[in-house]
Amino acid sequence: MAWNIFRRAEGAVPEQKASATGRVVAWGSSGRVAWSPRDVVSLTKTGFTGNPVGFRAVKLIAEAAAALPLVCQDAERRFDVHPVIELMRRPNPGQGRAELFEALYGQILLSGNGYLEAVGAEGLPAELHVLRSDRMSLVPGGDGWPVAYDYTVGGRKHRFDMTGPVDPICHIKSFHPQDDHYGLSPMQAAAVAVDVHNSASSWSKALLDNAARPSGAIVYKGADGQGSLSGDQYDRLVHEMEMHHQGARNAGRPMLLEGGLDWKPMGFSPSDMEFQKTKEAAAREIAVAFGVPPMLLGIPGDATYANYQEANRGFYRLTVLPLATRVTAAVSYWLSTHLGERVELRPDLDQVPALAGERDQQWKRVGEATFLTDAEKRAILGLPRLTDDE
Repeated sequence: MAWNIFRRAEGAVPEQKASATGRVVAWGSSGRVAWSPRDVVSLTKTGFTGNPVGFRAVKLIAEAAAALPLVCQDAERRFDVHPVIELMRRPNPGQGRAELFEALYGQILLSGNGYLEAVGAEGLPAELHVLRSDRMSLVPGGDGWPVAYDYTVGGRKHRFDMTGPVDPICHIKSFHPQDDHYGLSPMQAAAVAVDVHNSASSWSKALLDNAARPSGAIVYKGADGQGSLSGDQYDRLVHEMEMHHQGARNAGRPMLLEGGLDWKPMGFSPSDMEFQKTKEAAAREIAVAFGVPPMLLGIPGDATYANYQEANRGFYRLTVLPLATRVTAAVSYWLSTHLGERVELRPDLDQVPALAGERDQQWKRVGEATFLTDAEKRAILGLPRLTDDE
């Protein structure tokens, strides 16, 4: 019988250890919900569903990271058939591997936190489900570590107990320098830029609604060169302007003025002309916060990369792979505690087209290094050790 490295021996008294700062972190909040410092719902509405740059940045990262091929291995071999591989192939009846990880990456990018639920009594979970971050609340214990998670939907609350032998929830969070329990999302860092970009878009829409040019001034001189309109005359003039000279449908329509009225057109002010540049700068800041080269989002004026291929390679190397590596490492360790044996899930870099050139050079460089043993070469390339019978 294989020894279960994740379970304590029967009758053994575990050594109690805890962080020296844990009780300070949990002081005053033990057993109570630690609320997220930002309104995830509002940020998602304004920065994802209501902003094309934020939407595309999140989709680009989540889809690219979810599409990465994964390998399952332990310290000695890489598996072609394994229960974890079967679980990843169809994590639940409604989602495949790519759909599950796309949802998980999306939650992390939008809220800084991702939650996976394990469904099943013992051993490897039968199903995996991504839970919405805005519905989840962490309950810290006396030592600062979570003792439970509360999931609230429509006024009903379900508590996941985290004090058992295995955790029903896998919580993956981004780094946050000022929060001990929740992560910081790129959307929070880009919140100001999102507001600027949305405001500039609203301004452009209002400009189109007003015949795609700034309003001019209608001057009333009267019969003797001075005077003012009566209330009825003013109301009639406003009605005529709204009905016949406003909006894209009436763009370019001639205006008939009478009774001492004169039209004084007004051109764009310097501040009006800067709006488009402000919008592009805000879009670039959103892309930078998410780690997406602006060139990949079609934002003009970016010359950081010489061409699209270099920008795509930098996107994978600096954004997609670090996120995917961190998330798959957390998920594989969590699944290992359920399974009772160590397995590792990791992106298969040899099957990423954007990195094909780099991998070819690395394989050639390592292969020609005569001072390295085969075992050292395999370790450098991220391959498991060869067993004696191979």
